Amino acid sequence: MPDRTVPLPRTGEPPSTESGGSRPRTPTERLARKTQSLDILYEVATSLSQPGALEQLLEGFLDTFIELIDARAASVRLTAPDGSTRIAASRGLGREAVERDGLMPAGNCLCAWCSNEGGIRVQRGTAACARLLGRPLLERDCEEFVAVPVQYQDRVLGVYNLFLDRPLNSMGEDMPDLLISVGRQLGLAVEKARLESDARRLAIMEERNLIGNELHDSLAQSLIGMRLQLKVLSESLSRNDVGAAQVEANGLRRAIAQATADVRDLLTNYRLRIDDAGLLQTLAKLVERFGRETGIAVYFQNECDVLALSPGQELQLFFIVQEALTNIRKHSAARNVRIMLNNEGDLYTVLIEDDGLGMEGDCAGVPLVHAGLAIMRERTAKLPGQIVIESEPGEGTRIVLIFNALPAAASGGYARG
Repeated sequence: MPDRTVPLPRTGEPPSTESGGSRPRTPTERLARKTQSLDILYEVATSLSQPGALEQLLEGFLDTFIELIDARAASVRLTAPDGSTRIAASRGLGREAVERDGLMPAGNCLCAWCSNEGGIRVQRGTAACARLLGRPLLERDCEEFVAVPVQYQDRVLGVYNLFLDRPLNSMGEDMPDLLISVGRQLGLAVEKARLESDARRLAIMEERNLIGNELHDSLAQSLIGMRLQLKVLSESLSRNDVGAAQVEANGLRRAIAQATADVRDLLTNYRLRIDDAGLLQTLAKLVERFGRETGIAVYFQNECDVLALSPGQELQLFFIVQEALTNIRKHSAARNVRIMLNNEGDLYTVLIEDDGLGMEGDCAGVPLVHAGLAIMRERTAKLPGQIVIESEPGEGTRIVLIFNALPAAASGGYARG
């Protein structure tokens, strides 16, 4: 059992004076303390709003928070569905202790009480934790070990721990409120990361289904055509018609080359993910590779001050641009291509235009047998958005994509890059 467990006052119930009977604070002193607390909350919120994986965000938070409150070490533990907790990030703890403490069963320990019952929990030192682990957490024990709930709305998602070299109640009457507020900021970051992870998994599943459809629509049709050509070739050989057989053999060779190119494109689409640096960097790499491989001059212009799209929308937008460039490479004989991104609030516009051969007919009613345009229309519907394709023979092609950012994505985003 812990040496000393003290549930500190909950938010809104701070003690009226400092520990040890010190005098009440003056209004000026209270204002200074409130300002300092707000500054700390701002620093914490900033560290948790940076782009990156959850582990990186939590480690950045710990680096910031340890410095701000002068803690010797700190960690964040998240609760698993079975009630156990795992260390998601730590600073200042020994490697062996972290490995052994990586997954702890739910039980009668400080973190479990904090996670199950809420409120701030404090114990003297870490001797109780050392008994559970079978080894010390720190080379030199701290004076107080603190557990604070990581909370999102009414759900406790875990706890964060502080290893202090001075009593918590000597750090000011506003400290309990501050620690609870920091725990809520952490909970918001953890929940946001979970939702983004779920969205990315869903986008990947949808993408796999779409690639399966593309395999069926392109490769399967190519195989059917090759089977028919092979049948005609066999008939020509049986008649000893060498000329006709040579024509069919050449056609079959071209069909195999085209099928190979289609499979290569599909594999590239399947393996490529949005770069960790974001959609803009991934598009820039795509454009650079396109220009290098084709010799076509391609210009990528980003006019978005902030790009705030959901993971699913980023994925669909990227593949629409990629499909447009694939069509330009295969069919347009263009010398120049321009891609421009723009937005007004949450309304986004994407322009893709080339100076190539163009297309015949009314592009607004292009039949679905035109696989490239059909794929772009299908992806546009998943945004959801609208796509307009304008083209005249000899006048190039202009594609305009218009869509709105989803409400969940509009509050975040990253700046122009």
